[in-house]
Amino acid sequence: MNPALLKQIPHSPAFVLDIDQVLTNLQSLHSIRYATACKVLYSIKALPLTSLLHELTGHVDGFSVSSLFEAKLARSVLGISGSVHLTTPGLRPDEFAELAGLCSHISFNSLSQLQHLADRATGYSKGVRVNPKLSCAADARYDPCRRHSKLGVAVELLNRALTEDVAGLHIHTVFGQTDSQPLQAIVQTLKPILQQRRLQWLNLGGGYLYHRFADLQPIIELITDLKTGYVDDVYLEPGKGLVGNAGYLLTTVLDRFVSDGKTVLIMDTSINHHPEVFEYQQQPVLLDAQADGQHLAVLAGSTCLAGDLFGEYRFDTLPAIGDKLLLAEVGAYSLIKANRFNGYPLPTVYQLQDQTLKLLKRDDYADYCRQWLI
Repeated sequence: MNPALLKQIPHSPAFVLDIDQVLTNLQSLHSIRYATACKVLYSIKALPLTSLLHELTGHVDGFSVSSLFEAKLARSVLGISGSVHLTTPGLRPDEFAELAGLCSHISFNSLSQLQHLADRATGYSKGVRVNPKLSCAADARYDPCRRHSKLGVAVELLNRALTEDVAGLHIHTVFGQTDSQPLQAIVQTLKPILQQRRLQWLNLGGGYLYHRFADLQPIIELITDLKTGYVDDVYLEPGKGLVGNAGYLLTTVLDRFVSDGKTVLIMDTSINHHPEVFEYQQQPVLLDAQADGQHLAVLAGSTCLAGDLFGEYRFDTLPAIGDKLLLAEVGAYSLIKANRFNGYPLPTVYQLQDQTLKLLKRDDYADYCRQWLI
């Protein structure tokens, strides 16, 4: 990616998805799939841009989804072919028949969900989401195995869920993981259950950044062992692992002033364009910053929220009003969560491929009016 090219974009703020980086991220998954014959799904909750989904159709075996709208979008892109896997704690009885017609696999989140909804439709492969009770996330807000978890059937209750028509299991316990150690532990916990009868499939979930694995051999060996002795198919479903480092947010400095001894830069974007900054106290990567720069500035969003702050950054030269800055690694869970607080439009959306920028969508007043039924 060429930062200078992105700074030529006339519209600011702008979200840019680098398709070439997405394809690079896929290479490690291609290696795993080639070595094991496992299957790869893209978790569209990370970024459901239709141009991205169409680009991925030749590289993945389907999509994983969490709702009726996501399932409809996935099926509209895939057509009649390709897998659509769904799991969610929020299955609605009035939507289930339609979901069953759209999804190839549905993993029920609880024994109650399985009991009350599973037999309302046919034609899909029935599964159960498992809570293995092994916490791998230090932050409880990300931990599906936290105490009193809402996500999955507790492993000690799993035998009650494994009726003869349950074909598979779904696991998802981590985020931002860069090795397969959690999966090794989880599979060992589940092996006494898996030994009871061979399953048709096991979905190992998302949360793993395969492109950052130092060694793919352990995950290859794990999947090979599972397919040899316990299940017919193994699925991986990366989301952030494909798009996280492929997204950029271009922003322009609207104002610069000193407040209580610190320089404040007011940007034309906001943490409302990347809400996880506020939700999880994350500080985005700013490509224009220098860790040892002599000038310090607070990067602030343009809304009325006092806490609309991206953080403090150092610069060799302080950015001036009108300068463009580039936030990186914002491809996942940014645009999908973005909002129009204070009436500011959503970022203009561009796709970058082969050093060519393509405008996909520019938010306008008509979009704002449609949201508020004007």
